[in-house]
Amino acid sequence: MINLDPPRKAAALINQARQAAAEVLRPISRKYDRAEHSRPVELDMFAAVLDGLNASGQGGAGAAGVRADAGKDKGNRNGANLNVVLGTLEMCWGDVGLLLSLPRQGLGNAAIASVATPEQLERFGKLWASMAITEPGCGSDSAAISATARLDGDHYVLNGEKIFVTAGDRSEAVVVWATLDKSKGRAAIKSFVVEKGTPGFEVVRLEHKLGIRASDTATLRFDNCRVPKENLLGSPDIDTSKGFAGAMQTFDNTRPLVAAMALGVARAALDETGRILDEAGVTIDYDRPAHQQHAAAAAYLELEADYEAAYLLTLEAAWMADNRQPNSLQASMAKAKAGRSAVAITLRCVELTGGYGEDSLLEKWARDAKILDIFEGTQQIQQLIVARRVLGKTSAQLK
Repeated sequence: MINLDPPRKAAALINQARQAAAEVLRPISRKYDRAEHSRPVELDMFAAVLDGLNASGQGGAGAAGVRADAGKDKGNRNGANLNVVLGTLEMCWGDVGLLLSLPRQGLGNAAIASVATPEQLERFGKLWASMAITEPGCGSDSAAISATARLDGDHYVLNGEKIFVTAGDRSEAVVVWATLDKSKGRAAIKSFVVEKGTPGFEVVRLEHKLGIRASDTATLRFDNCRVPKENLLGSPDIDTSKGFAGAMQTFDNTRPLVAAMALGVARAALDETGRILDEAGVTIDYDRPAHQQHAAAAAYLELEADYEAAYLLTLEAAWMADNRQPNSLQASMAKAKAGRSAVAITLRCVELTGGYGEDSLLEKWARDAKILDIFEGTQQIQQLIVARRVLGKTSAQLK
């Protein structure tokens, strides 16, 4: 049975993450929103601190993954996934774009942590890795990936183009999804660690964006790019009986993480809106029915309820991962709910506070929130996954 309160042992992590968000990220939030594509040098030392926390086993707000062999004890466990979700929420209360810019805390690191062999964890564990999935002709349907990987002796030869790669320019390596054999469908899609400087690997351009402008978003090209065959994450075997399961394990771990990012942005907007309403003389009373309060207070209570629902779904998905329970359904539910809620909450907060938006970062959070409803699987794709799971349909039966 899941306890709906954060575990007591996570209190120190939550407090440290909130302090870092308030003292490190929030003060430079507007600076790097306006200076798009500038590297946030203030984060270098902070990333080293996070490395120390992760090495000590305390967990942090960066990338994590759950492994099938993780932990053999019985009973309820509150482990790395839940800690990362709680820490990420607090850090994104500070600034989600800056969190995505933290060295060695990329989504590619989550992929490595989830499916790499022990030897690969040793080799790649200290790299800053971004994740390259989306292609010009392949958006939400990751199974339609057309980038290819052909085995040639001791190397795989990668060819293809990837777009919308978060931290694709600044990271030290990229986890690239490519197919070994298009004729074998989803089961042939594997992920490869490609380090920067590898011949045939080129950063083509950086995108100008609506939100998370502190984080670089790149287009990458692979032209006969040769990577050692040992850089294929996990097993090179194509098991058609498992289909896309091995690749999708990464998403089962990163989708609650993105949901936590959305929750952090939504919480920041709610806290700031509550402060502004209080200064305006609007009292929010949690002990009185909404219809007996000021219209703005009633609207705020509705937003709080929306936030709480997304929060609990996200904790459930992370808790299930820590306890080695299949969480694909819950991960998609959390991502869909939190992404949609963050957009709705931040926009409504801008409406409730009127002209205060720009001075208080509310308008920035509204811009930042939209990407959290898109990447790691769009709202529509999450709903499709949920429908398939609930109805017991395959991807071929329900498209």
